[in-house]
Amino acid sequence: MRHIELAQLSRSTSRRTGAAAIGVFAVVGLVLAVHGHSGGQTPTTTDKVRLEGAGATFPALLYKKWIALYMAQNPQIVIDYKDVGSGEGVKRFLARSVDFGASDGALTDEQIAAVAGGARLVPVTAGMVVLAYNVPGLGGELKLSRDVYLDILLHKIVKWNDPRIQAINPDLKLPNRNIALVARQDGSGTTFALSNHLSAISTEWRNAVGTGYIVDWAGRAMRGRGNEGVAALIKLGEGSIGYVEYAFALRLGLPMARLQNKAGHYVAPTDRSGQTALASNIKQMPENLRLFLPDPDGEESYPIVSFSWLLLYENYQDRQKSVALKDFIRWGLSRGQSYSPELGYVALPADVAELSRAALERVN
Repeated sequence: MRHIELAQLSRSTSRRTGAAAIGVFAVVGLVLAVHGHSGGQTPTTTDKVRLEGAGATFPALLYKKWIALYMAQNPQIVIDYKDVGSGEGVKRFLARSVDFGASDGALTDEQIAAVAGGARLVPVTAGMVVLAYNVPGLGGELKLSRDVYLDILLHKIVKWNDPRIQAINPDLKLPNRNIALVARQDGSGTTFALSNHLSAISTEWRNAVGTGYIVDWAGRAMRGRGNEGVAALIKLGEGSIGYVEYAFALRLGLPMARLQNKAGHYVAPTDRSGQTALASNIKQMPENLRLFLPDPDGEESYPIVSFSWLLLYENYQDRQKSVALKDFIRWGLSRGQSYSPELGYVALPADVAELSRAALERVN
């Protein structure tokens, strides 16, 4: 592929991100093999029941697979999910412009209290945030220690052949070129998960940048919209590194760094390392099911993992909608979990799935 300078990409980010996102989903191409059946009762009316949802791009590939399979077996139900980012999903949910929201940052106590009639957080999947990169000719897998990937993101390490990177990777051919960082421009649960992890391992990050759906990159990063936009910019730009949900990097074949975990081991993002991170750290899920794992314990745990939640109203005025929505989510918490590994997500541990089903039954 012809070399594309990141400076050129940066000047045309706003013009090209949309096209790049379309290209990514063309590459991703979900294979919608239609099988399975509903796990509960669905509306018996002959009229179509339409459900509108919006939110996180992090689990979007999985949700769209679920929706296609479920609708094929339940043609009387139409589900439209717009992957607009966790921040926007929360806004639309609080404004009651959707039937359900989706977020990788859950809801705060204040946000829950602001929902008339109450709200429920239902974790339905989990995933990993990876540092994907485009550095041809390395000759092996890149490893990054906690202090090194922190300083790359703080723009303290700016060259690929920096001695600190080379010391961890003595056998790699690291080029003498600038590191081009790619980050999210929209309100993002992926950004929340990454920044929550960095705040947990670094006082400097916590005080200077902090945790949020959007963080101030202070001109240090080229930015793309959605996980697909960031993944596309990494794919196009040699010398780049950026953070995306594992599924997007996996589908585009982007190399992903082995990151040093809390135990000091360099761990690749895999289904096993994600499962280990969840299983090793779910000691007590709180009653509201809002559990963050910013720096998981475990010898083989991948260090940046996150649950992803559906945001539901505790009371729905339209009974047909509430019945249909609950049935769809039951399906996702049972049969739907089997599609997680093939799409790059981490299936819920059985005890968490059971708690999610219990929370779902309290939706009226």
